[in-house]
Amino acid sequence: MNRSIQGLHIIATVAVVLLLLGGCRSHRSVRFPGAAQGGAPVNVEFARLSKERRQLIEEAQSWIGTPYKYAESTKHRGSDCSGMVVSVYLDALGIKLPRNSAQQAEFCRPVQLRQVLPGDLVFFATGKDQSKISHVGIMLDYENFIHVSTSKGVVISKITTPYYTSRFMGFGKVPGL
Repeated sequence: MNRSIQGLHIIATVAVVLLLLGGCRSHRSVRFPGAAQGGAPVNVEFARLSKERRQLIEEAQSWIGTPYKYAESTKHRGSDCSGMVVSVYLDALGIKLPRNSAQQAEFCRPVQLRQVLPGDLVFFATGKDQSKISHVGIMLDYENFIHVSTSKGVVISKITTPYYTSRFMGFGKVPGL
C-alpha cells in the first residue's frame, strides 16, 4: 500500500476512533490500519527515532520473556504491566511515572493515532469495569506494542486484534519526551 493511501486510512481511523470514544461506551470496537491478524512484529525504524525513543524501545525489548508477577517490576524476574512501563522509562530516560496504568494515563498527554510514535503509551480497559483503564503497553509502531500479558509475561502484541481493539481506551505521550 502506498504512503498516501496509508495516510488516508490513518486519518479515517482517527475519525472513527474519535466518534467511537465520544459515543456510548457499551460498544467500543476500533479498527486500526493494517489490521492483519498474526504475523511477526514489524521492525522499528531506529534511524528515524530520536535517541530517547531508541533507548526506550531497546530497554522495553530487553524485558521480553519476563514473567507476569502482580505488583512487581523486576526485569527477568517478574512484573505487571504498569511496573514494566515505570521501570522502562526510569531505566532508559530517568523519567518517573505513576505506578498504575490509570494514573499513567492521567499523567500523559492524550494523542491520536496519527501522532503516535514508538515509545508512546497505549491504554486499555481489560478489567471488569469496561470504562476504567487497567492495562498499559508501549507502542513500537502504529500496530505493535510491548506489554505484560498475565498468561505469557512480556510480549509484543498487535493492537489490531479484536481483543485489544474492543478494549482500547487511548494513546498517551509522556511529558518531557
